[in-house]
Amino acid sequence: MAVVIQQRSDLVAGYPKLFGTDGIRKVVGAEITPTFLADVFSAYSAWINGPGPVVIAHDFRTTSDGIARILAGTLQMNGVNVYELGVMPTPCLQFNARAMGARAGLMVTASHNPTEFNGIKFCGPDGLEIPPEAEHEIEKNYTERRFRIMGWDGAGRIRQETRGVERYLTSILSHTDRTVTRKAKLCVVLDCGNGTSAVTSPTLLRELGVRLKTLNANPDGAFPGHPSEPTEENLADLRKAVVQFGADLGIAHDGDSDRIAFIDEKGRYVPGEVTLALLARQILKDHPGATIATSVTSSTTIEDVVREGGGKLVVSRSGSLPVAIAVRDHAAVFGGEENGHYYWPEHQNAPDGPMSSAKVIELVSYLRRPFSELVDELPKYFVVKTKVPLPPSLKGPVMEQAREILGKEADRLVTIDGVKAFYGSTWLLVRPSGTEPICRVFAEAIHPDEAARLARKGEEMVRGIIESLQQNQ
Repeated sequence: MAVVIQQRSDLVAGYPKLFGTDGIRKVVGAEITPTFLADVFSAYSAWINGPGPVVIAHDFRTTSDGIARILAGTLQMNGVNVYELGVMPTPCLQFNARAMGARAGLMVTASHNPTEFNGIKFCGPDGLEIPPEAEHEIEKNYTERRFRIMGWDGAGRIRQETRGVERYLTSILSHTDRTVTRKAKLCVVLDCGNGTSAVTSPTLLRELGVRLKTLNANPDGAFPGHPSEPTEENLADLRKAVVQFGADLGIAHDGDSDRIAFIDEKGRYVPGEVTLALLARQILKDHPGATIATSVTSSTTIEDVVREGGGKLVVSRSGSLPVAIAVRDHAAVFGGEENGHYYWPEHQNAPDGPMSSAKVIELVSYLRRPFSELVDELPKYFVVKTKVPLPPSLKGPVMEQAREILGKEADRLVTIDGVKAFYGSTWLLVRPSGTEPICRVFAEAIHPDEAARLARKGEEMVRGIIESLQQNQ
């Protein structure tokens, strides 16, 4: 098994940073305002080129439909034709951008972020997120106010497109063995999280022949059921429901449905890195020697599984675009991250929660074994994930000092995304979030106490660096 580390290329600084790891996400009212949106998408209009319309969709957050209308109106007045697709998951928008021959796609969503956030995800005609170089050009246009000025006779057109969800679900079903899933008749509890999966996943799962129970299937941008991120602590009701209904599986999505989480029939939360390894193991049985793509945040479990399966593992920076590029450039048959992003290139090269739900249902139906047994067969590591508040202005200095400190004590460092320090069979990763003002701290070890100790060490180190920097300002 070969491990390939993809290096990143740094952009020239000098313009305000509008984009994070995955598009633009900011607090509504404080940062996202109508004027801000009009200026950003006037700058965006001056950047995009090529034939075809721009397709726009949105999630159920309280301001998403209003933001989508501002985007559509701004683009139209800047001479761009627009198709409004309505409410749908982010992977559904990405699929339709490619299927409809669009020049670009815009998804109004803040994904798993708290309710006060909203934002926009950007994709190109291939459905992939736009690259950092494109983000930099948009930021440059925004700063220098390089806008397109159109007269009345240069305006674009706005149209509605209502077949996007149907087109997307048809593709998922065409890549799933419905004969196997319908014969198994699994009982599944689906937690839509009051998000966009409510418009796709109940229909999808019923088409797969499961006996379906739903939680939080009423769309609501306030997320009354639980916070949008499908973490173990947020899925307590789903865990209980799986046991109470005697279900074979529990499934949960985040607000825009690019992420997914699973609960086994015992009511246990299955970490994303475990699902990643489980899927990779089966895929390598079906495709011996194939390539699997993942990110630097992933567990050693995936390395063990790929090595055992005789495959090749490609490791990239974290984030949807770096993993998608790794899948594309290395012809990987599957990709994924520990956060619940899984990539199915035969369907589309983007993190896709509904597609992942279909493939896990197919896997359990085909093997005809309890999900818990499949999970327990995998190599066992313990991962602790935590975070520390991090002012954006200190991201660079904090990472520089973390690299210096950890470099003196670790066996080796990987620095393509934050700082990942290896100590024998354990590792510690500290990396700034691209979507929130926090530093994420990950630690992995064979024993849970060791993982917890290492995570505390990482937290204390980051807090100490921040305190020292602030005192010296």
